[in-house]
Amino acid sequence: MTMCVLDGKVVLVTGGGRGIGRDTALLAAKEGAKVVVNDLGGGEAGGDAGDAGPAAEVANEIADAGGDAVANSDSVTDIAAVNGMVEQALDTYGGLHAVINPAGILRDKMFHKLEDVDWDVVVDVHLRGSYNVCKATIEHFRNQEEGQYVLFTSTSGLLGNVGQTNYAAAKMGIVGLSRVLAQEGARRNVHSNVVAPTAWTRLIATIPIKDEEQAKRLEKIKTELAPAFVAQLAVALAAPTCSATGQIFGVRGKDIQLYSQPRPIQSMYKEEGWSPTTVLEEVLPAMEARFQPLDK
Repeated sequence: MTMCVLDGKVVLVTGGGRGIGRDTALLAAKEGAKVVVNDLGGGEAGGDAGDAGPAAEVANEIADAGGDAVANSDSVTDIAAVNGMVEQALDTYGGLHAVINPAGILRDKMFHKLEDVDWDVVVDVHLRGSYNVCKATIEHFRNQEEGQYVLFTSTSGLLGNVGQTNYAAAKMGIVGLSRVLAQEGARRNVHSNVVAPTAWTRLIATIPIKDEEQAKRLEKIKTELAPAFVAQLAVALAAPTCSATGQIFGVRGKDIQLYSQPRPIQSMYKEEGWSPTTVLEEVLPAMEARFQPLDK
């Protein structure tokens, strides 16, 4: 009999009512996990009251397929509520072994038109939400000397995307969070990785279409890059047999990518030190050929 990669494990999946989170929760259950399906059930831009329906529907779908799941409709932005998710897992299933955290929203605007609330709510859901799910579980994972964090970044941060300064900043913060969690958790068998998905979700559907080229690109994403492809990697990274940690992965359909991480690529030394003038005249011209272009 073939063993499933999450047999006997308990997994919390946030944003589990729709999109990537939904497919991940369903696959985690199929791979043997007991799943806490969390989803606020709010709109793409956040700020609404939410709806318990999406999380319950996925939990019911798992149960109907012979799996084991419980629903939770609290917000990842509330640390007390996230602590409650952990308690729910422990009370219901007696354990928790992995957190998969794709919960998110979008509020896209050019930076000069961005309002403070658009910055605050996106950072709150993505970066604070990632902090909350990690903070609520870290002592438990360290004490049991087992834990897998699967957090989500974005190419909007790694590569850049016009109109998404708030989203990009939050997503790059998650990269730093995950890297240090991995370093600090290494001796306690606590792993953390991030995934940058390219998949059609309701968040992608909210991006304003500005030209024909962008419209074609989004249509390609919709038809070829299903969220289920991302779920395969996310569930693998949540498995206890996964030794990868501190890494940045990408998924584009059937293509799984490993990203490089920022390291110095060139340096220049001057015994007497530099001045603004010599930096402008010597350093920047010498390095210009290696500057990263402003690709979109």
